[in-house]
Amino acid sequence: MKKIDGLRECSRKCMKKKKQCKDMKCRLWQDYPQEYNCTLISVYEHGQMTLRAVAETEKLSFARIKQIESAALKKLKSLNLIGCFRF
Repeated sequence: MKKIDGLRECSRKCMKKKKQCKDMKCRLWQDYPQEYNCTLISVYEHGQMTLRAVAETEKLSFARIKQIESAALKKLKSLNLIGCFRF
């Protein structure tokens, strides 16, 4: 039976073993050992996060996170994909 928690198998293993992910090449890897270096685990543990929380996790300024968010939304709008997401 497939689990519907949004985690990958490797994320579940890290949580179960309480060990940080070492796969720095993974696109979901983040330098945040408190949540096993996994973006999916961060979202699983906290749900939606504020831009300030993301800035703290990613060790970037709030302003930089806001710039990244704005650029991503602009790109989604240009590709007519903005309606695919709920905010």
